[in-house]
Amino acid sequence: MNPQAKLGFTTSLLLGTTITISSNHWILAWTGLEINTLAILPLISKSHHPRAVEAATKYFLVQAAASALLLFSSMTNAWYTGQWDITQLTHPTSCLILTSAIAIKLGLVPFHFWFPEVLQGSPLTTGLLLSTAMKFPPITLLFMTSQSLNSTLLTTMAILSAALGGWMGLNQTQTRKILAFSSISHLGWMAIIITYSPKLALLNFYLYTLMTAAVFLTMDSMKVLKLSTLMTSWTKSPALSTTLLLTLLSLAGLPPLTGFLPKWLIIQELTKQEMPLMATAISLLSLLSLFFYLRLAYCSTITLPPHTTNHMKRWHTHKPVNTQIAILTTLSIMLLPISPIILTIM
Repeated sequence: MNPQAKLGFTTSLLLGTTITISSNHWILAWTGLEINTLAILPLISKSHHPRAVEAATKYFLVQAAASALLLFSSMTNAWYTGQWDITQLTHPTSCLILTSAIAIKLGLVPFHFWFPEVLQGSPLTTGLLLSTAMKFPPITLLFMTSQSLNSTLLTTMAILSAALGGWMGLNQTQTRKILAFSSISHLGWMAIIITYSPKLALLNFYLYTLMTAAVFLTMDSMKVLKLSTLMTSWTKSPALSTTLLLTLLSLAGLPPLTGFLPKWLIIQELTKQEMPLMATAISLLSLLSLFFYLRLAYCSTITLPPHTTNHMKRWHTHKPVNTQIAILTTLSIMLLPISPIILTIM
């Protein structure tokens, strides 16, 4: 892709996100979401492969439907209450439609079907944007309307997302699909807590973004698209494979890594809200995700060639250390000890 075009699309992404997160009016928020959708489409389909074009088409159709629902929700609220302010969404029907629209945009169960397919058809760097940056504006809208949302509906969606995200990722061999189901599972943790402690949901999103960015960039650096390629990565870059192992375990939420912090705080908050059953259910369902993270970790570090997979062994590459990966991996592994400072800032 032409560098100028790529710069234009990236700037549009930043502009769309900024407009949505800084707006008070529903029409402005909708405009920002539309700019985002149109800017990411060329980045998904830049390889011109039929799979990429299919992914871009699916993404466009799903996001257009979600945007239409979001606009319909805000118009219904304005019709009944005379308010276009995002924080003044009070009509029950509008709240229900908005929750569905945001769930479609994020890929929460039962509106999750498009996300693994779109991620599978995109390059790894675009997949990173789809898993993190493109989810930030909808999460912000949930944050701003959290007082009005139906907590029962969100809790149901959250439990289903944690269950299906873990369950459907079990038999995948493509790393992008595994990361898509990982994202769905993490969104469940954010959705269950957004009505009770919106700041905690945002903290979870920020830490999830850190860890996912570290995994995507590491895989992009090693050119890993499937498990059979990951099996030969140890001989090529042992240090990177070791850090990938730790980042994956952090993403799974194992102590004493960073990923344990949001899960710990969410379980604590759910217990305070007298929802011990939900806390137990979502904790047990996260064990499903732990299985496929361990599978990825096993393939990246413990499986050594020669093995039975028909795959060419790659040459050693003496590339300089990627600073972004180094910083993100360090943050993904070592933030738990400073959790009191993070909580003070919140």
